[in-house]
Order: sequence, then structure tokens, then C-alpha cells
Amino acid sequence: MTAQPPEPSPRPVPSGELRASHDEREAVVEQLRDAAAEGRIDLDELDSRLEQALKSKTHAELAVLTADLPRLNSPESQPPLVLKGGMHGASRGPGRWEVPGHVVARGGMGGVKVDFTRVQCRLTEVAVEAYGEMAGVTIVIPDAWAADTGGMNPGVGGLTDKTTPDRLPGTPLIRLTGAGGMAGVVIRHPNRWERRKLRSNPTH
Repeated sequence: MTAQPPEPSPRPVPSGELRASHDEREAVVEQLRDAAAEGRIDLDELDSRLEQALKSKTHAELAVLTADLPRLNSPESQPPLVLKGGMHGASRGPGRWEVPGHVVARGGMGGVKVDFTRVQCRLTEVAVEAYGEMAGVTIVIPDAWAADTGGMNPGVGGLTDKTTPDRLPGTPLIRLTGAGGMAGVVIRHPNRWERRKLRSNPTH
């Protein structure tokens, strides 16, 4: 008796070819309307995209209509995080916190510290504006991250960049701009004390 060859397994359908549901089409329609309200697309383009959205049959066809728009509730669509040192200083981290695409730190009289060492960031780049002013700004990034400080004006206080260029694939790049002011801006990896604290409390 001749053995029958095994039947080929069905080809998995790529995610883009999956059929879109009514709810998925309606979600894209709402995203397009929000984008028009924010001034991202004009009314003529809105009408054209809405018509295409209602006719779309697959995920891929819907994805094209929103590919150039921020994802809903994504870090890119979040408002900037603004930290002001004021009289008493301000900080963010070292605990876990949601990193938006744009951070503004103003040292004021009390100084500002921004610590990224425990965050889980899905962005490929984070724009950080730092203004040293009277007390300075300190930015701490993980060893695997890198920084681009070419857009920074050192001012009187200067810019101290103690980071290394050894960026691991898939980790964010900190694109630093702003001005050093009187007290300057420091961007670095964790110091000895911070590393000891990270080792002793790896998940906090």
C-alpha cells in the first residue's frame, strides 16, 4: 500500500490580509475625525479617507489611512512632560513612568533630575529640551541608550556629556536640545550609588 503524502498545512493569513470588522472600520473613522479636528488633515482629505475607510475590507487597507497619524494613546500622541525646578526642585524617576515623545526640563532655582533608568520605553527617539537656568538639569539614561547632544547650546554653565555611544539595537536615542544657562546640563549613565540601588531593587 502506497503511503499518501501528508496534506499541506493551510497557509496562515498575514495580519494585513485579515478581514476588517465594522467596529475596526468605525475606530479608524473616529481617528480620522479626531485628526481633522486637531488640524492634522484638511476637510477634503478627511472626506476622501472616510470614504475609503468605509469601503475597506482588510486590516491593510485600513492601516494605510492612518499610517501618517499618531496612534491613539501612544507615547507619540501624549502631551509633553514639563518639569520645572522652581524654588524646591523637581524630578521624574527612578521609578517606572510613561515616557512621552517630548520632555521639557527647566532647572529654575531648585534644579531638575530626569531619570530614565527604570522605564520601559517603546519609542525609538525621545526629544528632551533641557534648560539649566540657575540650578541645572541632570538626565540619567540606561547604559544601553545613547544621546545626541549636537543641538544643545552649552551657555555659561556648559554641557557635560558622560554617555557612551554604545547604543543597543531597539533602544531609544535621547535627542537633547536646549541651553545650559548659568548652572549647566549634565547627561550621563547611572553613577556607582545609583547602580548599587538598581541591583538591590531591580524591579522597583
